[in-house]
Amino acid sequence: MVNFTIQNVLIAASDDYATVDVQIVDGAIAAIAPNLPVIGAIIDGKNKLLLPGFFNAHTHSSEMWQRGIMSVLPLELWLGELYDFAPLDTEQVYLSALGTAVETLLSGGTSVVDHLVLIPGLELETIATATRAYREVGIRAFIAPLIQDESLSAGIPSGESARTHEPYHRSTAATLEIIEEAVRQFHRPDEGVNILVAPTGIQLCTDALFAGCIELSDRYNLCRHSHLLETRAQEKLAQEKYGCTAVEHLKRIGFLSDRTTLAHCVWLNDADITILAETQSTVVHNPLSNLRLGSGIAPILKYRQAGVNVTFGCDGASSNDSQDLLEAIKIGSILHNVTDLDYQYWITPRQAVEMASSGGAKGLNLTDNLGSLSVGKQADLVLYDLTHLSLLPRTDPIGLLVLGRPNNVVDSVWVNGKQIVADGKVTTINVDELRQELFNRSQWETKRKSETVAQIEPHYRTVMGL
Repeated sequence: MVNFTIQNVLIAASDDYATVDVQIVDGAIAAIAPNLPVIGAIIDGKNKLLLPGFFNAHTHSSEMWQRGIMSVLPLELWLGELYDFAPLDTEQVYLSALGTAVETLLSGGTSVVDHLVLIPGLELETIATATRAYREVGIRAFIAPLIQDESLSAGIPSGESARTHEPYHRSTAATLEIIEEAVRQFHRPDEGVNILVAPTGIQLCTDALFAGCIELSDRYNLCRHSHLLETRAQEKLAQEKYGCTAVEHLKRIGFLSDRTTLAHCVWLNDADITILAETQSTVVHNPLSNLRLGSGIAPILKYRQAGVNVTFGCDGASSNDSQDLLEAIKIGSILHNVTDLDYQYWITPRQAVEMASSGGAKGLNLTDNLGSLSVGKQADLVLYDLTHLSLLPRTDPIGLLVLGRPNNVVDSVWVNGKQIVADGKVTTINVDELRQELFNRSQWETKRKSETVAQIEPHYRTVMGL
């Protein structure tokens, strides 16, 4: 492992900035102070800003293949259209995981939580393929295989009609066996690859699946990940299924904990927010997909005031159409200036950076190792070029980074002390070859008519009062 010293670099210090040297030894931060003796290679930090790596705390890498083409629809109908696209193959899984990792790295992220869609019949091969891609790039990967045990139509409230649903193609027991085998084969935290238990959400999962995930989580000390109340339809569905809110139900069955991250959390009430705070669960804010799908605006300032940990995610690239983490952080910060009048609680750029770094680490039970520039923590670091046009003229570096429209400003990235971006370019894989493969494996398309949407749309409109 290469040791190095970053000299004369700008870091955030209290309400100001400081110019320091940072020593990295054996993959960890060994010292932070001015005028340190050089250890190992010298990295010139002059006119650069050093921050801890951000977490892309919720995405679906394989959705890259549908970005830019999905219709303007709410989630439940959008999913129907997504299901109608041609099935993935493992080569597509590999390429889209590479692409997700590269875009995350070049927008300040050093960790990605991939709520990975599994190819039916090739579930372990799907996980193995994504694992291989993330290892090759060198990003820290939290692979959360997306599982369910109910069919798509079960995710829409019944309303006044009695409805039956096709059985899901794989049994609950078989699904849990796949996840346990994935843990045995691929869960290697010390090597930068983690497996999470990740039921897609209350809308498509039985309590038996949740219970099995809780048991696996406890037995193997795994973090938990799920969608939660992304849409008003899911809020209605929870009342139908449980006679209470989804949050109350998840607390009752024991899914909420300090190692549980919950994506979206748009339709929660005040009592739900109190439960999240009490259970120390983490909310992953995905503002761009929530806007794209018309899901709503999550009450993020309420969460923060209640003491709920919040971090950011891009969500999948067919409901966001990007994996630009800095864009998600910007929109996820300033969006709430129009939802809450009391400006004393608006999110500042420094708070946004803290949410994206230490907030992500806390949600994954890693605050002892990641999330801040602190001696002893692992060196997941990002160096930003403050001479780039989009970060000029010189004012507040973090303000420019969060509130501006920075592009191509990431100079260097290290994960566990290993450099994987240098001079703005990923060094571990050939990105030009990746771009060519993504181009060759796709074609220009226009919107297609979705038979699944046509089947479920009349009932959806009725139950939602449209």
